[in-house]
Amino acid sequence: MENVNPKYQALFTPWRIGNVEIKNRIVMCPMGGTSLFGWFELGGCHFDKEAAKLFLERANNNVGLISPGIAPLRDTFWGKWLWQNPKMFDELKVFMEEIHKTGAKLFVQLTAGMGRSWAITELVAPLHKNKFTRALLKPILDTSHELASPSPQPSRWAHDIECPEMTVEQIHEIIEAFAKTAKLCRDAGVDGVEVHAVHEGYLLDQFAIEFFNKRTDDYGGSFENRYRFAAEVVKAIKEACGEDYPVSLRYSVESKMKGFCEGAMPGEEYTEVGRGMEESERAAKYLQDAGYDMLNADNGTYDSWYWAHPPMYMPQNCNLEDVAHIKQFVDIPVVCAGRMEPDVGAEAVAAGKIDGVGVARQFLTDPAWVTKLIEDRLEDIKPCICCHAGCFNFSSSKGHANTQDLTDTMGLARCALNPETMQSKKYKLEPAKKKKKIAVIGGGIGGMEAAIVCAKRGHSVTLYEKSDKLGGVFIAAAAPSFKEKDRALIAWYIRELSKLPIEVKMNTEITDVKALDADEVIVATGATAKRVTIPGADKAVEAVDFLLGNKQVGERVVVIGGGLTGCEIAYELYLQGKKPTIVEMQDDLITTPGICLANTSYLRDFFKTNHVPVYLETSVSEIGDGKVVLKGAQGAFEVETDSVILSVGYNPAPIAKKSGKVHVIGDAASVGNLRTVIWGAWDVCMKI
Repeated sequence: MENVNPKYQALFTPWRIGNVEIKNRIVMCPMGGTSLFGWFELGGCHFDKEAAKLFLERANNNVGLISPGIAPLRDTFWGKWLWQNPKMFDELKVFMEEIHKTGAKLFVQLTAGMGRSWAITELVAPLHKNKFTRALLKPILDTSHELASPSPQPSRWAHDIECPEMTVEQIHEIIEAFAKTAKLCRDAGVDGVEVHAVHEGYLLDQFAIEFFNKRTDDYGGSFENRYRFAAEVVKAIKEACGEDYPVSLRYSVESKMKGFCEGAMPGEEYTEVGRGMEESERAAKYLQDAGYDMLNADNGTYDSWYWAHPPMYMPQNCNLEDVAHIKQFVDIPVVCAGRMEPDVGAEAVAAGKIDGVGVARQFLTDPAWVTKLIEDRLEDIKPCICCHAGCFNFSSSKGHANTQDLTDTMGLARCALNPETMQSKKYKLEPAKKKKKIAVIGGGIGGMEAAIVCAKRGHSVTLYEKSDKLGGVFIAAAAPSFKEKDRALIAWYIRELSKLPIEVKMNTEITDVKALDADEVIVATGATAKRVTIPGADKAVEAVDFLLGNKQVGERVVVIGGGLTGCEIAYELYLQGKKPTIVEMQDDLITTPGICLANTSYLRDFFKTNHVPVYLETSVSEIGDGKVVLKGAQGAFEVETDSVILSVGYNPAPIAKKSGKVHVIGDAASVGNLRTVIWGAWDVCMKI
């Protein structure tokens, strides 16, 4: 493209996967919940019009290749095979005609299954454990099939559940289903299929990795036997669809595993128990020779989930070095995903290190980000902050399976920052029937979001902020060194406000909402920190004061509270070269449901790897000079410290109660996270 900034020019050059030409190097990677065949619903698989809308909007915004999220070959509910639903593929054909009008290409991702990585929920786990309920449930939800693994082993999510060994007959059924389903995709005009996956510790990856695969038949033991399942899949697809039909493989270069449910930190020296680089060099070539036409690559398993689903703590472009290395051993195109930045991705493509740049969740936050990149409007791109709060908030802590809310389990790939993503029927901007004067009190994220939504609907909006900065408590949340995307988000909001006819009054504290000249008032005044009533509490530093730099701390710091904020503070302290200690009353760190295991397991693994002291099921009795007195199962004991930081939560602080024309949103209504703040703002503002 002639007008593209030269820094990104390499991203907008054509390339080929087999005989299919892709117009540019930007690949929208598959994400759970974006399947074109809506599958985690009691009604069974169907053509998902919401996902289709999502992809068509991105296709119209200059993405080169789209790979929708996994399509299970067999329905999760009722056990019907995907190829037994011809109507769905008729609808797919019509959709593909629309996709091709945009110039984009699309590969449907088909999955063999999840095995021990199936995110069994707290609701389903007890039903599976009981033989009677498991048998009763089987016609609707066959948990034994969903959990079937190469060998008997504990579930990643519920360690007290043993996954059954998959039979050879089941393996052959899956291979046959790959072939039949791929042919239906080809006949519907789909440009290619992607096999899910020798990647992320899913079923085919479990077969490939000796740590998980203890079989003694043709699908276990030797290198060739462990990779046989994946090889037979592509051969069956090629036989059914023709040698020239492209088949991509989702592939993890390295497993980054130290053991069961224990991952390796970036840069750490460790012994790989999964697929190491030496085996990966051989495996990549072997899989290419079996017939795969592309590797869609990153790193990790569910035991090291933060490599495949990198949170904000992981380095940007975290998988690039490993993926670029593996490209040297194959002749087929290789795509790299994992917090990829456009400038770095473009350099890697130009240098021949990779062929495509894989991006996933940024497409959920801002559907037009590629168009904005082309137009050199980077500051207008709403940044993904890697929180996973809306898109993939599978959560777990000690003794608990996936504690994710049921509605989230059945509706992934939404976005904390963009409510319209995969929810366009529920969240939409429509002109207000009656234009009103709206007063928004509080310039945090919730207040700014409310002001923007109301202004876009045609209301006259005034935003009042008592300080001299917009961002509210999120300024503190965004302060740690690893929160560069959070800081970019605040800048994005301020810029968006300036584009709209919104009057912003800074340094203006509102104490009486009745005095405002407004038809409706939105209170977004946030929350205040909880206090602990223990001797010496006045000696402690509040979390916000530390994060904002208002108060300094010494070398040894005890952080009271092992929730997300407390753990992030301890992580930042360690990065600063200090010596943190975490004290938490619960039996694990970050036990709140809805915080993705990729995020929480990184922090837990980091503290374990770096020997950060963590006292669980422990309370604080006293904060003294140079020490804290703690009480745990072993009784009372002291820990020497230079400073203490309190991170024990918040209480809502609305300046007015909800009434006729007064609406209370965000943390002022109920303390939550960015998702509850932003979605809650829309819930109110769409109705005004």
